[in-house]
Amino acid sequence: MAKATVGAGGIEYIQGALKKPKKQDGHKHGNYVIMTHRTAATTNPDCQRIYVKDPDSYKRNSPLSQREIQIRNRFTAVAQMIKARKADLSKLTTDQANFRAQKNDPDGAKTMKAYYWKICGAEWDQQHS
Repeated sequence: MAKATVGAGGIEYIQGALKKPKKQDGHKHGNYVIMTHRTAATTNPDCQRIYVKDPDSYKRNSPLSQREIQIRNRFTAVAQMIKARKADLSKLTTDQANFRAQKNDPDGAKTMKAYYWKICGAEWDQQHS
């Protein structure tokens, strides 16, 4: 879905997918229409671009590598560990206190969700090293 900013003179910019192919009866109709708005500083006045891509342009052409499979498996395992840890009320108070203690550190997690990913990810890495 595209995001648009509207000002006094009308639409200032649009960013995102304006149109996606419609999948019907096992095949796709239409193309992707994507608009981007460059936010980086530049002297070029053209900051709006539009791209039209084929419906299968985002389809993967190569099989997953062993490294990608390992990363996906780690993600799944850590996500399950987080779900179990969040449901465990005996660890909740300790986790909240530890989160608050590290929150303002330079490498500290700024949200509770990020904190869970940090500690559960480190735990998984330690178990599988």
